[in-house]
Order: sequence, then C-alpha cells, then structure tokens
Amino acid sequence: MGMDGFQRLYHDADQGTKRAIVAVAGGDDPTVLEALRTACDRGWVRPILVGPEPRIREIALASAIALDDFVIRHAEGGAIAAVSVGLVCTGGAQALMKGQISTPELMGAVLDHDTGLRTGRVICQVVLMEIPRDRRRFLLADTGICVQPSLDERIDILKSTVEVAQALWADLPKVALLAATEAVKSSMPETVEAALLVHRHQQGEWGDCLIEGPLSFDLAYAAGAGNKKRIEGPVVGAADIMLFPNLVSANLTVKAIMYTADCRFGGVLKGTSAPVVFMSRADSVETRLDSLALALRILDH
Repeated sequence: MGMDGFQRLYHDADQGTKRAIVAVAGGDDPTVLEALRTACDRGWVRPILVGPEPRIREIALASAIALDDFVIRHAEGGAIAAVSVGLVCTGGAQALMKGQISTPELMGAVLDHDTGLRTGRVICQVVLMEIPRDRRRFLLADTGICVQPSLDERIDILKSTVEVAQALWADLPKVALLAATEAVKSSMPETVEAALLVHRHQQGEWGDCLIEGPLSFDLAYAAGAGNKKRIEGPVVGAADIMLFPNLVSANLTVKAIMYTADCRFGGVLKGTSAPVVFMSRADSVETRLDSLALALRILDH
C-alpha cells in the first residue's frame, strides 16, 4: 500500500474520539491561535498556550479568535520553552507545538539532559510534502536539526523516517539516498556513504523498506528523468522518502519547494519522547494545521 497524505490525515483526525492535549511554546501569534482554534473546533486538540498571557489575549482579541477551551500558562522569556517542554515531560500534555519562539530557545529545552525530551534516538525533522500537480507525496529528512550527520546518525534518521512513512500507511516505503549525482565518486563522500548503505540493505538490514542510492533529486522524484537517463529501479521516480546527506542540502531543498511550488507540507520532530510540531514561525495557518494532523497520526500510530 502506498503512502497517504493530508486528506486522509484530516479525515482521521476529524473521526478521532479523543482530543490530544498540546503544549504550545509561544502562543502569542495570530496564525498559531487561528490554527489551534480550527483544530479545537474540529475536535482534534485541547491547547495549553504557554507565553505572556496579556499578549496572547491582546492578539486573540485583535484577530477575533475565541479562546474557549484554551488553557493559558503565563510565562516569559526563557521560561516559555522550559514550561512547555515540562508539561510534556510530566504528562500534562501529549505533544509539543512550536509557536512564537526561536528554534535555539525551544531546542535548548527539548535537548536538556535532565528535563528534555531525549530518548537516545537522533532527533530530526521530518517534512511531509505533497505536490498535487504531479500527484506526488514524499517525506524529506533531516530538514532542520542535524547539521552534518554521521553514518550512524543517518541510519537512525532513516529508521525514524521509515516509521513516519509506515504511520502514513506505506507498507514498504521506498527510500532515495540523495546526492548530486547517481555515480559513486570518492570526491563526493555522500555518494560513497549511499552505496555503503545500499549494500548493507542488500545484506538484510532494514528489511522494512526499499533503498536505492545515490540518486539525484530528479531521479528520486520523476519517472521521466529515469527514462531519459536510462536508470531503472523501484525507487526511481517513486521515492516515498528522500534522505539528505546534510542539513544544508535538505533545508535549501525543502524551502525551495515550499516557496516556489504549488504544494502542501507539514513537519514534525522524530526521536523525541513525544511528537513535536516543528515548523517555521513564518508558516501559514494551513501549514500549522497540516503539521498538527501529521503529529496526531504519529501520536496514534
């Protein structure tokens, strides 16, 4: 069965019988409040807004957003991240959502050895991308956390992303190990590493997915590119997962698609003890809802 997308995620979230309690780090943002209002009205969540209460209420009033069924926990400055993560750690919330707070502030609390959300797994960002024009949907990782992952870290990111794909109903996810070329070259270490991972997969590791690489983005994305280059394989033109060699290539790619293509996307952190809705402060209401729907599916899977 192939990987499904946002339409089914919304349908399943609408059909859910239990609301997830979500701690929101930095609730003083109109798009955050609007997304949460919609999610609350649809029966998805019970939000706990962490941030400066007067500012939250001021924004809600100015934006005509009702705060019914919202809980507000007043916090300011560095305490916002600590309080939000603490709610998840103590069982007061089932998921964490990034709001009006910088990534370094939030990740400082998430990564805290004593009070954070560490599990021993590599923490990474996984983005679900849908491009309706081409009827394509795929996961990209790691797009936000690991700058230059080691081989072992990439393997853990691979495992986490496969888990997300399986939560999205993909029985045997197709994984593309991305590089600038499909040729293995010693001058391009990521191609050598990709070939090593493929060899290990052929030896029986990671039997819950199909892996090919190195593959350029066009080969992973479009069957036509494979035809023109005369390159075949079950992943060519059909990748469910695109695994990048480093943060620079992943982040630039995902943002280029976000801002230039007609697409839908949402992102979460994996490797944490609870799902973390993790996208940019510049993102839209729809993107925040998409990310929430993805996190809820992971929470229920």
